[in-house]
Amino acid sequence: MNIIISNSSELPIYLQIVNQIKEAILSNNLKENEQLPSIRALAKDLNISFITTKRAYEELEKQNLINTVPGKGCYVSSFNKELVYEAKLREIEGKLEESINLSKIIGLQKSELISILESLYEGD
Repeated sequence: MNIIISNSSELPIYLQIVNQIKEAILSNNLKENEQLPSIRALAKDLNISFITTKRAYEELEKQNLINTVPGKGCYVSSFNKELVYEAKLREIEGKLEESINLSKIIGLQKSELISILESLYEGD
């Protein structure tokens, strides 16, 4: 598993781990029932505290994305991808709504906002 920690990120390290593992699960790079590295092994690989990695795994478990089997390790859960998709869609809608509100504050036209979105989506 390839997790990259950025010291310049505004996100705490444990959330960077959570987000990257969640992305790997949702994109099917980590499959259902696939074993994750142990908490200690991941902490060692990333050169971070065991406690930070434990917190990340606890958060993933709270989100029902992984299961911990005592004495065996942590595994990707079987879950309803449609529910996760809907949650992500709501998150996108919230961010777009925030962008719309900001654009109205500065007097940006709808067509200009759409143009920005299209450029960002295409990677320009």
